[in-house]
Amino acid sequence: MSIDRSRLNVTVEEQEQWRRRMSVTVPAAIVQEEERKAAQKLASRVKMKGFRKGRIPTNVIEGRFSGALRQEALDKLIGEAYREALAIEELRPISEGEVEKISYEPEQDLTFAIAFDVQPEIELGRLGGFAVERPQATVTDAHVDEIMGRIREQNGVWQPVETGGPADGDLVNVRIRRLDGANPSPEGKEYEFVLGRGDAIPDVETSIKTLEPGTAGEFSVTFPTDFPEEKRRGQEERIELTLLGRKTLELPPVDDALARQAGAFENLAELRARITEDLEKDGAQQAESIVRGRLLDSLIEANPFDVPRSMVDRYANTVIGEQKGLSSERLEEILAGIRPEAERAVKRLLIVEKVAQIQQLHATEEEIDQRIEEIAAQNDTTASEVYANLQKAGRIETLEREITEGKVFDFLKSQSAITDTPAA
Repeated sequence: MSIDRSRLNVTVEEQEQWRRRMSVTVPAAIVQEEERKAAQKLASRVKMKGFRKGRIPTNVIEGRFSGALRQEALDKLIGEAYREALAIEELRPISEGEVEKISYEPEQDLTFAIAFDVQPEIELGRLGGFAVERPQATVTDAHVDEIMGRIREQNGVWQPVETGGPADGDLVNVRIRRLDGANPSPEGKEYEFVLGRGDAIPDVETSIKTLEPGTAGEFSVTFPTDFPEEKRRGQEERIELTLLGRKTLELPPVDDALARQAGAFENLAELRARITEDLEKDGAQQAESIVRGRLLDSLIEANPFDVPRSMVDRYANTVIGEQKGLSSERLEEILAGIRPEAERAVKRLLIVEKVAQIQQLHATEEEIDQRIEEIAAQNDTTASEVYANLQKAGRIETLEREITEGKVFDFLKSQSAITDTPAA
């Protein structure tokens, strides 16, 4: 079916946040023609006693299947009329259309309304003249020592301890047996975890610390109010705890041997120098991220605009991902909590794209090829291999977007005053 768009009556109402409500009228003659076609199509494929297949009169089909025919015709009419109406008004929805107020009476015009969001049009009157502070973090010996501590932990050895109660930082092996509740366990289950890291509820960890290896005890524990399983929050339960084993972490000394064990370093000084360099790079990246965020926030404040709720909801749903086992009320509560930040993130994305458009800053093929060659050189491989891997992983567009964003922020920084300040 193809509706002659010149015979449609279309009006569009602009609503808030780039919402559009389009009202469409389809003449009765077009409606009747579509109903007749639906009847003819059905007559060609159904079987009815007393008639040969494909020879059933249309009026018989209409009398027998009037409800189904009208619904089929209605679905087709609305779909085709919607597409033609969008073409008439030159609109491109970015959300699913929500059909409402359908009037579909025999031998009458079909009327319906459909609501949808459209891509927001952004006007940027001001692109610069902002004062933005860039925090400058200083890497100290304390920062390096903290990383060295983690390296020592990663290269430590767990040593069994036969006596004494465990403490935070100890690796414990326990058996937990439920003594009451809906499903008491006859044998219990074994668990191994490090105390003090929140792997068990606080009451369980406190109880474990009263035991020595090879001993057991009965305890009453209460599930905290933030326990992941909602129905168990605040519940008290009687359990039996058996401490099967306890280990403490034996840390290696901080010397050249540890440096060689941690990687391709000749000595401790070389390892500390690499840690310092990595921390400085991380600090510079964080500072750049902060500057970018502050620039975009300044642009949003200077050039206020609304974004469609559908875009915000899509972004928020992407952030939280699939949430199994959550009630619809709880899911909506989570979405409501992150919508303000999601809206700001969507505005930032739209502004970057708009600046790239008006300043013609989109990544070129030459720039993409150059970046691929740089990646190849860094990884001692060929540009063709890098390109093939990126294409296979679907990351060519990501690389293009990263280059575009870099050009956009270089431009924005050139339009404002960026001053370095000590990090808080």
